[in-house]
Amino acid sequence: MSRTPPHVPVVIVGAGPVGVTAALLLARRGIRTVLLERHRDVYPLPRAVAADDEVRRILQAAGVGEEFAAIARPANGLRLLDARHRVMAEFRRTGHGRHGYPQTSMFDQPELERLLREALARNPECELRGGAEVTCVTPDAAGPVRVTYRDADGEHQLWAEAVLGCDGANSLTRDAIGAVWEDLRFEERWTVVDVRTNADVRCWEGVDQVCDPHRPATFMRVGEDRYRWEFRLTDRDEPVRELVAPWLPPSYDGDFEIVRETQYTFKARIADRWCSGRVFLLGDAAHLSPPFIGQGLCSGLRDAYNLTWKLAHVLRRGGEEQLLDTYESERKPHARHVIRLAVAMGWTMTGGQDGAAPLRRRLLAAACRIPGLTELAGPDLSPPLTAGPLVRRGLRRGLAGTHCPQPWITAAGRRTRVDELLGDSFTILTATRPWPALNALAHALGIRAIPVPDLADDGTLTAWLRGGRAEAVLLRPDRVVMDVVPAGDRDFTDTATWAALLHTTRSPLPPRHTVEQSLLRSTTR
Repeated sequence: MSRTPPHVPVVIVGAGPVGVTAALLLARRGIRTVLLERHRDVYPLPRAVAADDEVRRILQAAGVGEEFAAIARPANGLRLLDARHRVMAEFRRTGHGRHGYPQTSMFDQPELERLLREALARNPECELRGGAEVTCVTPDAAGPVRVTYRDADGEHQLWAEAVLGCDGANSLTRDAIGAVWEDLRFEERWTVVDVRTNADVRCWEGVDQVCDPHRPATFMRVGEDRYRWEFRLTDRDEPVRELVAPWLPPSYDGDFEIVRETQYTFKARIADRWCSGRVFLLGDAAHLSPPFIGQGLCSGLRDAYNLTWKLAHVLRRGGEEQLLDTYESERKPHARHVIRLAVAMGWTMTGGQDGAAPLRRRLLAAACRIPGLTELAGPDLSPPLTAGPLVRRGLRRGLAGTHCPQPWITAAGRRTRVDELLGDSFTILTATRPWPALNALAHALGIRAIPVPDLADDGTLTAWLRGGRAEAVLLRPDRVVMDVVPAGDRDFTDTATWAALLHTTRSPLPPRHTVEQSLLRSTTR
């Protein structure tokens, strides 16, 4: 073992989709990472199969948006079927969402992992060490984190300014920070079957959830000739062909390749703590969700997007350490909400196993017949972030905590997406030409104030600001609305609050009196 362990800015434990995406996002901000992965190659069998439009925006930020588009297949949404496969409810997620992509996309996880690994190999800021099994992570509140790992050449150590534990449900990193699971009261055994066939499979290009208490099931088309079925296990051991028969043509005896058949215990859990010092948990290391709304991997990628810009501001721009505390305070309630949605969908499918199950199924059937209910329930599974140091919620601030939409725009004669124009910085978007006081505030804070009318979009941003009754919004680097100037409030001079909001993210920042002097000059010209 080396007596002087090498020092790196960030060590990432685990090189699955969450770990690699985190590395790519950090690399865009100039942060070098070393990824330690016990496997040498991508796991070849399918697992996650669904991504929403927010996650596609994250993959765009990681630099693989176009590559992912080539392997993704838009889906229509979700249907609830009864035991006889009659449609009870339909939650459509068609077209493009606010993030500029189809609201639901199906994909093959090994293909996603390969394109992420290819992007990683092209990036000099990222180093992947395969066949490296981490054996110890030692947090240190007063200094760097020590990471010990073992490979074919023996045992090694690294010192890191931060460690990201992306090492899955059996996370060693979670154990290292003393975190334990909180049980969210869902655990069932299911079998998952991935099939390749050219049969005329009966499907609607979306996800079907069969709400049969005796044999609940999930079905979806993943690719051109790829399909997935999930069935809750029972005491009766039925052959796969018998289970999937309702979706196949009668007496079909053509090609039918079972790519994977495996059993899972679907669980709902969340870690009681997500960080200790500069050791963080992401993805399945921090939370486990039943797959019924397709948000397991999505939540992990949201973790990566939320944490990486904050970590970069601390490591590269001298941001205050308390900025990192907002990772858990923002992501944990959000992940809990999404897990509860997935659990609710599981109960919808099965009705549960207690005496009240028949009543719940009757109530569900009645609710599904209420006009307009499914339309209201379908569009967005991701709630706004709760109020905190980086989200100022309150009266007349309805957009705070939500994401800025991402339409196509034309800027400087070039057609592009909004995020490509905004870059990795804080930005003020205004409904009209910025007024002198706001321009002075933006200048004093060192950020841009961009008038939406200059962006030549399709009206999406203007409608969004108008619908949120906002004169202007302060956007974070992850496109979350940090604060709002309410409509008609051109006398907005809440400089102390905005200066405080941004002070945690970087240093140096103009002192409060400098900001106020700039505003005073702008109003006395």
